[in-house]
Amino acid sequence: MLVKVPTSTSFSVMATDDSMSDDVFESSDEVATLQAPEPPRQPSPTGYRDYKPPAELLRPLQESELEIAHKTILLGDSGVGKTSLLVQFDTGKFQTATFSATVGIGFTNKVVSVDESKVKLQIWDTAGQERFRSVTHAYYRDAHALLLLYDVSNKTSFDNIRAWLGEIKEYAQDDVVIMLLGNKADCGSSERLIRREDGERLAKEYNVAFMETSAKTGLNVELAFMAIARELKVRKCGNPDDSVFNVQEYVREQTHRSSCPPCNT
Repeated sequence: MLVKVPTSTSFSVMATDDSMSDDVFESSDEVATLQAPEPPRQPSPTGYRDYKPPAELLRPLQESELEIAHKTILLGDSGVGKTSLLVQFDTGKFQTATFSATVGIGFTNKVVSVDESKVKLQIWDTAGQERFRSVTHAYYRDAHALLLLYDVSNKTSFDNIRAWLGEIKEYAQDDVVIMLLGNKADCGSSERLIRREDGERLAKEYNVAFMETSAKTGLNVELAFMAIARELKVRKCGNPDDSVFNVQEYVREQTHRSSCPPCNT
């Protein structure tokens, strides 16, 4: 800001001579232009203006700036294994204790590394019961990714997937990332009611990624979340080249690779 004052005398804010008086500032018809002083700087912890925090203090701040927070929601009927899937991904363990149905909604933060970048997933575990559905709807709107689960040994949970996808279309953002997961793939053939091909066909119909998972054995659990994290990272970078990464192709490639026996050398 420029200030116009009538004076012919220049002065320094550093002058401290006791003999200085108001007579020094003699008025005249000349007008001098003075630069308004800058606001005082905030003092550093040491009192020195050239203070620089040590690298070990800056590093956590720099690392936190690299983290990209993305809201990821687990959806599906009650009992399909949403909580167990989250616990397996977060701790690498399967909870053998009997779980009670999730009431309402809760979340866990998980930071993963994707190509030397940190991606923070804020993973929300939702209740699948009908009476909590209105609560779940409120969390759809700002979700970045949705993992939709069914139980391969429960036909009703698979039949309800279309209804879940209808709700997603109504309440979620148009560009939300969706992945369909057939959970409890560790069950025996006598217990399985939904074939893998059925899940693949449904996913293809709705143009979403698909894989079968097992919260008990850990099958594809990490892959599911890492595929989501990789897709979200690419979107965050805003790369216009869609060919750089496609979550559906990535999932197909990775699941095919894990199912193939090792090559004989």
